[in-house]
Amino acid sequence: MSERSSHWQLQTIVSQLRTARSQWRAQNGRASTEQGGRELPSRAAMAEILEALCGALFPMRLGPVDLREESEDFYVGHTLDVALNALLAQARLELHYAARHSQQAEADIEAKTIQIIQDFALALPGLRSLLDSDVLAAYHGDPAARSVDEVLLCYPGILAVIHHRLAHHLYRAGLPLLARISSEIAHSATGIDIHPGAQIGRSFFIDHGTGVVIGETAIIGERVRIYQAVTLGAKRFPSDEDGQLQKGHPRHPIVEDDVVIYAGATILGRITIGKGSTIGGNVWLTRSVPAGCNLTQANLQHDDGTQK
Repeated sequence: MSERSSHWQLQTIVSQLRTARSQWRAQNGRASTEQGGRELPSRAAMAEILEALCGALFPMRLGPVDLREESEDFYVGHTLDVALNALLAQARLELHYAARHSQQAEADIEAKTIQIIQDFALALPGLRSLLDSDVLAAYHGDPAARSVDEVLLCYPGILAVIHHRLAHHLYRAGLPLLARISSEIAHSATGIDIHPGAQIGRSFFIDHGTGVVIGETAIIGERVRIYQAVTLGAKRFPSDEDGQLQKGHPRHPIVEDDVVIYAGATILGRITIGKGSTIGGNVWLTRSVPAGCNLTQANLQHDDGTQK
């Protein structure tokens, strides 16, 4: 131990931390893995994987600075090979972890993991097409946007949606932890919190974005636009007989096609915002809204101006 290290009483601290870890593991039934290696996926590894996938999806804009078009396919192929193998390793960790803690058989996990990542890889062209619709929606929906390239390079809402499209596929494929890590990486970078379970249609645009929250069971249609500080949340959390929160129940809003939700609106519960409606800023809403309505803090009216 160096002279400088002796100032910190590191041997004592390391010993005490080991004791704290051992106590926590014993109290929570956490045995060491047989190999003594990492048990859970790595957030740092997922950050690298997601950055690589973004580059592969949009190589000339989100790829390396020195990339040239003549080497674009080689870069995409090489990058995907590295990223998908790294994702396979992280998925393997999650599935083994889940099997151990649910007392399921681990024999078929390798084949299952490979199949999940193969399906994810095959879905990437479709995800790119979906993301193109989101980028165009942002460009056409914001008069300040000068180009689709500016939107893709600069808009936090687009970064959040890219991560969500990737995370949602992982979530539906049976990798909820990797999906949640992916969404939280974007949340940390953008201030936009989209649960990977949320279902979101084409041409989705989040303008500005800071403070947006979209819950796990939210369903959003096509061509929806929302602004900063919008919440699509749950109104209540039912409990079971033991007082534990029940999970998995639909509890977030359904937003139909062509809806606009302005800044600061809070929409709670399993309610429906009808097609083509506009929700004004700072509205607090806990009941369904029919199609074609304009809801503000002061009044609710149809497109023809009649009061409801």
